[in-house]
Amino acid sequence: VAAAMAAERALAMATCTAPVNIAVIKYWGKRDTDLILPINSSLSVTLHQDQLKTTTTAAASRDFTEDRLWLNGQEADVGHPRVQACLREVRRLARKRRGGAEDTAALSLSYKIHIASENNFPTAAGLASSAAGYACLVSALARLYGLEEELSEVARRGSGSACRSMFGGFVQWQRGERPDGSDSLALQVAPETHWPELRVLVLVVSGEKKPVGSTAGMQTSVETSPLLKHRAEVVVPERLAQMMQHIRDRDFEGFGQLAMRDSNQFHATCLDTFPPIFYLTDLSRHIIALAHRYNAHHGHTKVAYTFDAGPNAVIFALADAVAEFVEVVRRSFPPATNGDQFVRGLPVGSATLSQELVAAVVTEPVPGAVQYILHTKPGPGPQLVDDPSQHLLGADGLPRSRA
Repeated sequence: VAAAMAAERALAMATCTAPVNIAVIKYWGKRDTDLILPINSSLSVTLHQDQLKTTTTAAASRDFTEDRLWLNGQEADVGHPRVQACLREVRRLARKRRGGAEDTAALSLSYKIHIASENNFPTAAGLASSAAGYACLVSALARLYGLEEELSEVARRGSGSACRSMFGGFVQWQRGERPDGSDSLALQVAPETHWPELRVLVLVVSGEKKPVGSTAGMQTSVETSPLLKHRAEVVVPERLAQMMQHIRDRDFEGFGQLAMRDSNQFHATCLDTFPPIFYLTDLSRHIIALAHRYNAHHGHTKVAYTFDAGPNAVIFALADAVAEFVEVVRRSFPPATNGDQFVRGLPVGSATLSQELVAAVVTEPVPGAVQYILHTKPGPGPQLVDDPSQHLLGADGLPRSRA
């Protein structure tokens, strides 16, 4: 039987998908760059994989001669320290789980591994691709090696924010206190079903790579920004508790205001970094002003923006406000050519704007500035893909040509 199993096991393969998450209480700054331990806790919303996801296939075979990695069809460096950290940690957990005994039915840990990963969205454009990517890598590897345990700690070793993509809905990354990082992990605050009316609009203004990568940027901030120190020690702990309460209460007014304030403070710490870092552009500031004019016109918070380390805006709103605000964005940033492709993702109804609203809110249109709007909502954590036709690697362990 063992021989039959071994023949059967000539190629083992697992495919998972994982989501993007958007922080509403921001993570910026590590206290340990090797273990990726943050200077403050953070809180995020996991976005639905129907609109944004990474798919990763991991395969192991005794016939593979070296570890290999493909990202979006292109071979990439499998030796990247963070990829290696995830591989090492998953293999360590698998070994520990087996109690050191080499179970003949279990996949040999000495086999080389092939990994293929694909995003259905632009990589490194401020759409949290590293979070989805590492969460997906760890999920696929864990499935391959038959691991069930808490994996957010492993995902954190790939990219800090990736630990939050290991859960759906609303997720806290606990700062933790221990130097070994064993208590720095993600916890679900509420599932995606908790707030069914919440919607997310990603205003994609640029598919460009960011000027300063997050990894380098945040360490410069840790070294030079007194504001960041104050933020981490004094401001965030209080905001985190408030934000969790707003989510529990499904209080959009409180949630939205705090999300905007925290985004603004994060970007203030970037400006307080020396030399300063600018992730917001003139267009980002235009969108911020638009949101404030829109809310002021309605007399309460109907939309809330948050920006990560890039110029794309993420707007939170309740479902009943989406159609009108999308029309406001369309009037403010008239699409250059792709009028039909301007809104993607979940369907958006049509809305008629009153003259008063247009006069108060749509001040000076900037044609073509927003490439498109992606309409999505909170969604679940990583998923196993059962359908073998969805594997990104073929029976030979090489990427399938995606027609």
